[in-house]
Amino acid sequence: MQSLVLGLQAVDQTSGALVGGKGANLGELTRIEGIRVPPGFCVTTEAYKRIIEQAPSIDDLLAQLALLTVADRALIATLSGQLRDAIEAVAMPQDMQDAIAGHLKPFGEQHAFAVRSSATAEDLPTASFAGQQDTYLNIIGQAAIRQHISKCWASLFTERAVLYRLQHGIDHRSVQLAVVVQQMVVPQVSGILFTADPVTSNRTITSIDASFGLGEALVGGLVNADNYSVRAGEVISRQLATKERASYAVSGGGTEQQPIAPDQQQRPALTDEQAIRLERIGRQIEAHFGCPQDIEWCLVGDTFHIVQSRPITTLYPIPDATDPENHVYISVGHQQMMTDAMKPLGWSTWQFMANAPMRVAGGRLFVDVAPMLASPAGRANILDVLGRFDPLIKDALTTILERGDFIPALPDHEPNPGTSHPASSLPDYQTLKDYDPAIVADLIQRSQAALAALKQAVETEQGPALIQCIREDVGAVKRSIPQSFGVIMTAMNAALWLNEHIAAWLGEKNVADTLTQSVPNNITSEMGLALLDVADALRPYPAVIQYVQQCGKDDTFLDELPRLAGGPEARAAIDAFLDKYGMRCPGEIDITRPRWRERPSTLVPLILNNIKNVEPNAGKRKFEQGQQEALAKEQELLARLTQLPDGDRKANETKRMIDLVRNLTGYREYPKYDIISRYFVYKQALRREAERLVAAGVLHDSEDSYYLTFDELAETIRTQTVDYALINQRKADYQRFEKLSPPRVITSEGEILTGRYRRDDLPAGAIVGLAVSAGVVEGRARVVLSLEAADLEEGDILVTPFTDPGWTPLFVTIKGLITEVGGLMTHGAVIAREYGLPAIVGVDNATKRIRDGQRIRVNGTEGYVEIL
Repeated sequence: MQSLVLGLQAVDQTSGALVGGKGANLGELTRIEGIRVPPGFCVTTEAYKRIIEQAPSIDDLLAQLALLTVADRALIATLSGQLRDAIEAVAMPQDMQDAIAGHLKPFGEQHAFAVRSSATAEDLPTASFAGQQDTYLNIIGQAAIRQHISKCWASLFTERAVLYRLQHGIDHRSVQLAVVVQQMVVPQVSGILFTADPVTSNRTITSIDASFGLGEALVGGLVNADNYSVRAGEVISRQLATKERASYAVSGGGTEQQPIAPDQQQRPALTDEQAIRLERIGRQIEAHFGCPQDIEWCLVGDTFHIVQSRPITTLYPIPDATDPENHVYISVGHQQMMTDAMKPLGWSTWQFMANAPMRVAGGRLFVDVAPMLASPAGRANILDVLGRFDPLIKDALTTILERGDFIPALPDHEPNPGTSHPASSLPDYQTLKDYDPAIVADLIQRSQAALAALKQAVETEQGPALIQCIREDVGAVKRSIPQSFGVIMTAMNAALWLNEHIAAWLGEKNVADTLTQSVPNNITSEMGLALLDVADALRPYPAVIQYVQQCGKDDTFLDELPRLAGGPEARAAIDAFLDKYGMRCPGEIDITRPRWRERPSTLVPLILNNIKNVEPNAGKRKFEQGQQEALAKEQELLARLTQLPDGDRKANETKRMIDLVRNLTGYREYPKYDIISRYFVYKQALRREAERLVAAGVLHDSEDSYYLTFDELAETIRTQTVDYALINQRKADYQRFEKLSPPRVITSEGEILTGRYRRDDLPAGAIVGLAVSAGVVEGRARVVLSLEAADLEEGDILVTPFTDPGWTPLFVTIKGLITEVGGLMTHGAVIAREYGLPAIVGVDNATKRIRDGQRIRVNGTEGYVEIL
């Protein structure tokens, strides 16, 4: 039988199920040499379970609570109160009272204690649960201590604790509560220490908040605190607060707020020497636990006592480095317009496909640009490129460089030792190559032939031979990148040339946005128009429309279509779309994401949306309208240019650039389409291998293969063995990573630099972003977080975290676009320009700052949003 009460010295990190997170961490702290922890004991979860079993109404109340959501605030408040009353009404059994009394005896009758809740789902690496259950200070006497232990048990069902569990998807019955009873210390000063800066996430900076008296008022936000930032034994900044009040223990038990004498309010709570000593204590505790810590401390005399330590759960992981040098990582997801966490097979396959070395952190990929920043030439190049396409990343990198000490500069003549980033070598305007327009058709034909050969090859291979076949195909794709990249960058630079020169010559901004409408060979924009044709195929058949409206998420709905009037025609139209685009989906750079061919029901809301909001034959009309607008703009520009001094030369140069833009821009989207097409072939082949592993008893489920990297899966296929502890850990990691927001820029010290737009020419209250598609439009904001949740009407403005090619079908019904992520040449920006949609990307926290349904104005020419 498990003990009802255990001394702190008897528990450690492995005891969480018995003494909760706080108790386990306190027990572990007592094992660290030199760390002072006030003595005490834990009333274990076994005691809590016995109390719960004796409360007759608990099961019924918990069953009712399990049916609620965070929206049911009134019911949550009522049921929570009833649960607390039921728990506090249970009399503590005599053997439990005796066990508690035995641990209290050495302290004496009149000693004061802190009675603190310690839940099993608390102080974890994934969720802190800080402040969700109750703590009581300065409790004196056995009867009072027992009463407050019962109050702690009941506090597992405070309204805030219930809501927190609902938000984190934690079953109320799965959480148990222990109670820590600890000798009370009466400090002159107390506070909180973070071994990583909570604002910037820098792991080398210790942040200390300190105030007079007990820490409860500081933790509860009731008093002001001094703040000290300490790095490597030096106080690098201090901010002294006006400390008007403090919390103190009072005679007879309990605490109260007391005023601080005016002449003491500005006195520093700590000396620099004490702050430096605290930093050393924090680093010692961090080293013991192996991760950054949030530590509560008390200063009694000249001795620091530690009363709590827990992991900091909000920090973004640092990409792994193989050396101690300083590194600066930029997010791949922000460039690919897909910032969701990826499963290991997803990120490792994309990593395998890439030419630039990529590091992994938090289920996302990052590229280290420190070698380029160290080289004067590389630095100028990458800042120039990023300044054009993502000003926030450029500003963050500039901030690092301005410090002068994080990235040491190489001499001007020394070569850059790093691997160049693809976008760090743009062609010069004056040396843009005149590609034969036929090169695009040739590149597409070669891609299609190689894809057909790949499909044939994987059909005949399995096991290690299949893995080798995929590796060889990836190598072929990498070898084809330079020529494709040259075409894309030439089109990009021609567009930049047009924008800069026409602005200078004619005073008109962003003319390339109009000139790139309805360019040929844009496989992604063609996809959006093709789905309009699917809507037209279903439109004449009411029975088909009614059926697909009711099919919900049933992915077998296509099998039933032929039985309906018009069903064969509808099925043929959808199948034709899937044959060409079925390998696509939102988040498609993650090979583990379900494709439209695998989950065709995903397309149903998009098709119905097009039937509802778009007129018949809109696809063809939309494309032709874009062509006409582009041609009219070209003719207008050339006519105006010829009227200028040296006008014929200017017109000829402009015509050359327009031809490059019109002939080559459409190819911008094809390499991604080609890679995603190959991805689907790889995925189907690897899925067959995973199913063989399931049949052989190696895997429990074929999708467990998603939690292995490509190389690990290859090894599992070869050896027919797998480490399920690793798979289960990866599943838990993925759930944690899903909740994180990846930074654009993060250093090897963990510092996150967000960057900012340095503009002072905006209207009052405007929300700034990067202008990527010209025009001004007003409409209703629709905040959409997932493609499946999109409920748009014609004329809405889409506000979303990011849009990759899988989101393109929505673009045909909206009239403006705002995203939190993106740059001048990311997919959403390219398609917005081709469809003629005013668009702004890189709008920080757009989905939180703009509310669904608000009327807004999007200025895609100047790059800002106004709430109307």
